Amino acid sequence: MSKKLFLITGGAGFIGSALIRLIFDKTNHGVVNIDKLTYASNLESLDSIQSKNHNFYAFEKADICDKDTIKRILFQYKPDAIIHLAAESHVDRSIDSPDEFIHTNIFGTYNLLEQSRAYWMSLNGSKKDDFRFHHISTDEVYGDLDEGCDPFTEETPYAPSSPYSASKASSDFLVRAWQRTFNFPTIITNCSNNYGPYQFPEKLIPLIIMNALQGKELPIYGNGKQVRDWLYVEDHARALLHVVLNGKIGSTFNIGGNNEIENIKVVKKVCEILDKLSPSKHKGIKHYRELITFVDDRAGHDKRYAIDATKIAAELNWTPKETFETGIRKTVKWYLENMDWCERVQDGVYQGQRLGVITQ
Repeated sequence: MSKKLFLITGGAGFIGSALIRLIFDKTNHGVVNIDKLTYASNLESLDSIQSKNHNFYAFEKADICDKDTIKRILFQYKPDAIIHLAAESHVDRSIDSPDEFIHTNIFGTYNLLEQSRAYWMSLNGSKKDDFRFHHISTDEVYGDLDEGCDPFTEETPYAPSSPYSASKASSDFLVRAWQRTFNFPTIITNCSNNYGPYQFPEKLIPLIIMNALQGKELPIYGNGKQVRDWLYVEDHARALLHVVLNGKIGSTFNIGGNNEIENIKVVKKVCEILDKLSPSKHKGIKHYRELITFVDDRAGHDKRYAIDATKIAAELNWTPKETFETGIRKTVKWYLENMDWCERVQDGVYQGQRLGVITQ
């Protein structure tokens, strides 16, 4: 396969950095990384690629809402494909303050589509024919499922519940409209809950790990019975690269880990692994699960997500390599071995906040 140059938005984020590390570890493709460097971005997650100089790499600190900057970057680097990951993604924050989610996820995607379409129209021959715009979305656009209902497929109607999922649904519709109206070569993927190394600690699993090690309460929404399908981030990165290289224009693919698990069981599993790998040294705490504390449930909290990933398996021969058992152990071990990174992250704007109040 010929060498390609990918323009990746949000490449300093959790999933974006995993994708860039994969590209540098396993391919000769190049990357232009666009990231605004918000609170959840961290260029340290890309330190390992600096020694791999066989790939072209450029970083541009930029906002996807900035028309002139995005236009300049596209025409300067002339990418072969765009992988659009940049987004505001934390549901709690979207409930507390929806503005940034509407601006970045909707207007930002619109601006990126328009500037990318203008760039694509300037291309000729195979460079134009082979160009792809890959938009990464979430299973949360489908709403939630009752127990016993079939998992989400690519045909499931959209029914977003939060400002975050509504903004992502809106961006999905924009991408589809640009493909249908302008024949712009787009692909969409909707993924389930990601976890793994380098995840920002406002998300459930890293928050639980860090709080436990510090002897802090482990906050669980409601009764903890909410079900999520957990996808190891490196499996997701493999899927994203495979889709952008091999997916059919206009396609949508659901990407899931085949791991439906209640939140409370996830937390208890993390505690169990920590008990073995780093036993508690906190006074009065023998097992980390003793720190579990239930807080008021999130407003509009979806009860269950579940992905049917049959299509991507059948059409592109992708399946996850990690089970939850193997992936969660790797994740906990990584955090234990990289506490300096965790401390630097927590030393900044984020201090372990999680919305909700403790229930009595």
